[in-house]
Parts: sequence; structure tokens; C-alpha cells
Amino acid sequence: MNKRYKGAVYIVLSAFFFALMALLVRLAGDLPAVEKSFFRNVVALFFAAAVLAKKRPAIRMEKADWLYMFLRASFGTLGVLGNFYAVDHLLLADASLLNKMAPFFAILMSALLLKEKLSRFQMGVVAAAFCGVLLVVKPTGQNLSLGPALIGLLGGFGAGFAYTMVHLMGSRGVPGPLIVFCFSLFSCLVTGPVMLLDFVPMTPSQLGILLLVGLSAALAQFSVTAAYSCAPAREISVFDYSQVLFSALLGFLFFGQLPDALSCLGYLLIVATAAANFVYNLRRTA
Repeated sequence: MNKRYKGAVYIVLSAFFFALMALLVRLAGDLPAVEKSFFRNVVALFFAAAVLAKKRPAIRMEKADWLYMFLRASFGTLGVLGNFYAVDHLLLADASLLNKMAPFFAILMSALLLKEKLSRFQMGVVAAAFCGVLLVVKPTGQNLSLGPALIGLLGGFGAGFAYTMVHLMGSRGVPGPLIVFCFSLFSCLVTGPVMLLDFVPMTPSQLGILLLVGLSAALAQFSVTAAYSCAPAREISVFDYSQVLFSALLGFLFFGQLPDALSCLGYLLIVATAAANFVYNLRRTA
């Protein structure tokens, strides 16, 4: 399996685990976003540490790699906090829409920072996929106050920038587990003290759900790190929209939610654009 195929598979896996994580975050109830973020990252930290201890990959990092690692961790933490804050303060549909700006920012940053060339077809495909997201989430604008909306959008930018740094480090040979470990450690160091200042006690069931949130996030992080290490954002980021499909399925299974006609049209548009983009990239390199 070539790297493009691997990248596509990994990005779809990450989309599933991120959808599962979002479901569990909602099931955890009314807890502060920082508290949820900490547990999201602390489990991933131990998970990554265990993988590093078992595989013991050769680590050869130059000074520039440490800068990229810091940028990945900083903007990744910003992405998590922005997303969780938006989920807590906006309608879920509005928060999801803002979070789905991450692939756009990833492509933009790849073009600006990594000098990756984008064709008009690729730009059109990503725009069409985003239109599919609009059909699915149908943002209403209710409670879309300026502050939370900007924070949610900033979270999408943070995630997109972080994914660009992941691809850059992966292309330079930095091991994926090390990237996940450093990001998780940095996030815990940032959110831990803030959580302790305003800690909200939780029930045993909430604690169990938050631990599952962390496990889902760890699996998603390993998958997305592997994805962007295998292929550039312009070739695989559109597959991230499969998270909408997984969210719809989980919503039906756990809450009995049935998609309307516009949502079904959005699902078809997302799948069609992803397939078109993949075929286009295959033909370009054939």
C-alpha cells in the first residue's frame, strides 16, 4: 500500500475516533472544557509513552524539528481548547461547522509554509466538500455570539496549523509516537494547573467516560499523525469530512437521530468529493 492510500485510511480512522470522542464528551455532562481537555490529553500521554517504551524508535531531531514540535503542541492545544469551548457555548451544529474549518487552514498553511502547489480542481473539491458540511450541520446562527464563535474559529485554525506541522515533521523523519507524546505532555502542563484552580468533582461514571474520551483521542491522534506523516494535506484532508458521516451514525445509534433530506444530500456530496479528489490525485501521479 503506497503512502497516499495509507494516509487516506489513517485520516478516516482518525475521523471515526474524533466522532466517538465528541459523542463521549457530550455524554460526560456539564463539566468545564479545561477539565475535559485535560483528561483527553492525559490518557493520550500515557498511551504514547507506552508505545515509545515498546518500540523505542530512533530519535534524530535537529533544532528546527524542536521548533516545529513546539508549534505543533501549542497550536494543537489551542485547537482542542477552542473546539471544546465552542461545544460548551454554542449550538453543536455551529461548533461543528467552525471546527470543520481545520482542513481549510491545513491546506492554506501547507501552501504558504510548505510551498505545496494547489490546483484549481483541488480547491474546488475542498470547497464542494465544505458545502456538504453546511448541508449536514445546517448552522442556524442562534447563540452564535461573537466571542465564542471567534474562539471556535481560532480552534479550527490551531488544529489546521498543527496538522501542517505534523506533516512537516513526518517528512523529516520525526517518529509519530514522539509527536503525540510531546503534544499530550504540553497540553497537560497547560490545562492541568488551570483545572486545579477550578476543579469540579465528577461522578464515577463521568470519570469513566472521560477516560474513554482520552482513549478515543489517543487513537485519533495516532491516526491523524500517521495520516499527515504519509501524505500532504492537499491529498487527504478532504477525507476528514467523513467524521460527519460517523457522527450521524453515532447520533442515530445513541440518540435515535434520523438525518433529513438535506443531510443525506450533504453526505452524498462529501463522499463524492472525497472520491473525486482521490481519483484526481491518482491520475496526476499515474
